[in-house]
Amino acid sequence: MDKSWIHKSRLSKEYEDGLNRFLDMAFDNVSLSGKILCPCKNCKNGKWLNREISKEHLIVDGFLKGYTHWVLHREDSSSSQTKFQQNENFDIFNDMHDLVHDAFGIKDTSGDFKEEPNEQAKSFYKLLEDAQQELYPGCKQFSKLRFIVRLFHLKCMGKWSNKTFTMLLELLKEAFPDLTKSLPKSYYEVQKIIGALGLNCIRIDACPNDCMLYWKEHENDIVCHVCNTSRYIQGEIDGVDEEVSSVKCKKIPAKVLRYFPLKPRLQRLFMSSKTASFMRWHKEECTKDGCMRHPSDSPLWHAFDRQNRDFAKDSRNVRLGLAADGFSPFRTMSVTHSTWPMCMKEPFFFLTLLIPGPSPPGNNIDVYLQPLIDELKELWVGVETYDASTKQNFNMRAALLWTINDFPAYANLSGWSTKGQLACPLCHKEKCYKYLHNSHKHCYMNHRRFLSRYHPYRKDRRSFDGNEESRMPPATLTGDMVLEELGGVNIKFGKKVNDNPNLPHNWKKRSIFFDLPYWKTNMLRHNLDVMHIEKNVCDSVIGTLLGLEGKTKDHENSRLDLVDMGIRQELHPVTLESGKKYLPAACFSMSKKEKEIFLEILKTVKVPDGYASNISRCVQIKPNKISGLKSHDNHILMQQLLPIALRKVLPKHVRTPLIKLCTFFRELCSKVLNPGDLIRLEKEIAKTLCDLEKVFTPSFFDIMIHLSIHLAYEARIAGPVHYRWMYPIEKYFQCCSNYSSFYINLNEDFHIN
Repeated sequence: MDKSWIHKSRLSKEYEDGLNRFLDMAFDNVSLSGKILCPCKNCKNGKWLNREISKEHLIVDGFLKGYTHWVLHREDSSSSQTKFQQNENFDIFNDMHDLVHDAFGIKDTSGDFKEEPNEQAKSFYKLLEDAQQELYPGCKQFSKLRFIVRLFHLKCMGKWSNKTFTMLLELLKEAFPDLTKSLPKSYYEVQKIIGALGLNCIRIDACPNDCMLYWKEHENDIVCHVCNTSRYIQGEIDGVDEEVSSVKCKKIPAKVLRYFPLKPRLQRLFMSSKTASFMRWHKEECTKDGCMRHPSDSPLWHAFDRQNRDFAKDSRNVRLGLAADGFSPFRTMSVTHSTWPMCMKEPFFFLTLLIPGPSPPGNNIDVYLQPLIDELKELWVGVETYDASTKQNFNMRAALLWTINDFPAYANLSGWSTKGQLACPLCHKEKCYKYLHNSHKHCYMNHRRFLSRYHPYRKDRRSFDGNEESRMPPATLTGDMVLEELGGVNIKFGKKVNDNPNLPHNWKKRSIFFDLPYWKTNMLRHNLDVMHIEKNVCDSVIGTLLGLEGKTKDHENSRLDLVDMGIRQELHPVTLESGKKYLPAACFSMSKKEKEIFLEILKTVKVPDGYASNISRCVQIKPNKISGLKSHDNHILMQQLLPIALRKVLPKHVRTPLIKLCTFFRELCSKVLNPGDLIRLEKEIAKTLCDLEKVFTPSFFDIMIHLSIHLAYEARIAGPVHYRWMYPIEKYFQCCSNYSSFYINLNEDFHIN
């Protein structure tokens, strides 16, 4: 079919005639109840609409960019009614067929096999055949599998109990006798069907004190071998003999880890010819122009390929990233309960571990990571997988490139404590802190060491902390250096363990990830999260500029720290005759009028629909304050709105470095990164932070401000930040929280999701 009309004016006669031909073809071939998937720019083949509305959308908005091969509208099919009738049996269940394939990233796999599919592939294709079975004789809307999946989805979304779900099945079978053969009898039979999809959950009992898992050689133990705590809720059990321990105990476990195997879901990515070809995209189709659009363009990716040439030979081998965070399944901040999901992303989210609360595992998270690490070791060796694009079996391997998490979780996964004097994991043992005795906190300044060797700021004592700076930036900490520092240290895990050896610097443990054979050679093992760093930097800047109580970093104690350091005499507190202390206005302190101007700009700014939330709801001009900002609000403020609002307030030497700081985050978060620009950003952020040191008090420079110095380096090594920040992870966990009002049904909610 001629498609040149797509690029003509949507008001032209050629476009209208071509559109009518397209609609005739689509409604002849793939219409369902008089509707088709609308391929306009807004609907993106995601909504079923009738002919009139679809035509209106395609005239007003135009076709989805890049959608020139109309596979979803059966372009290759004949438009004759005869052929449609010949394929009627397939089209009756086309909706469920697509639903099953979409759920697992699988498209049409019909055709002869060059090789016999392996057992897992056979099982999956058998399931697709079952998807074509009628719900009852003559049913044109539902197949058996489609109805069961839809019903199970309603159960999870509606928080039905297992008993009420079984009662509903019984009622349906009683009311509609034709459903007797196709519908399962109970919830447990439905679970078996869902389990056949490979979405099984392995439950592993754990010590309530996070000491150990009851698996492998400890599978039948009933008492923790570290703290002697009972495996079950009844309490501690002493003096248990072998005869009793061999009896299967039906008591309730005190803590249960839910583990969702990773290998079956990775294998399913290759059971679709389309998705399987996408798994080679980074090698075959990725744009190679010197810029970084994807992690495959990064030095880290290329270094991994050089160090593991056998792995790199097959472009189908999978690279993974692991994310971890805690959330409350009760959807309320008043309940001190934290559940820790661990999920993989490449290219979909795969929940692998659900670590129970109520308290987070902390450094004991390595105990719960053991099943995942074992599976990652197996994936490094490889697992036989069927590739639908080549119709051959191959040995699929997978490797973990990095972790993605907020700063507290960074400490739990890396083993380096992110608190205290040496809180920065990239500066490592290099001293970059100063303890503020009046503010009772550590500040992290001395950013002059990141400047070029002969930069004039290095010898400027008066504008900074009264000292010259001759040190160079800290050396990058490699995996071999970590293992050399930790040696053969053996750490015991558990809340009640107090006899662990003292480790050098800020080390708390040797991370379990070093059990992976390739982990020590990874250039970047743990990512700093740009989302949370940007949010905290924005909160500090706005809180200090507006003098918000509890958020400002300019207060009496911070001024007394200046007295102790003997710098910035103009900001020292002044004792009045009455005995009260007066704090002179700082150059960054806004007057009441400036605050009103600043907040008025934020209150009245207009942005495109869907670009950001309603930030004006957080702004109060009287009193002068801003509160209730979400992470994405801070993102928009920092990169777009704050530079505009600052132009009419504050002296030039104050607003200029603040605007440069905003510009740094905006360029850092670009979808396409130029390595040369990142080298420039590394130099500029060092100069910007030094300029801020000349303006703000030392208490302003907490660890989050300091971490900004390392973000450009990590982007230069690992590629665009939107593959390595927490925005999609947080959104996914929010979805998990919405699913899990009843904690006991968490695993089935994640199954159906």
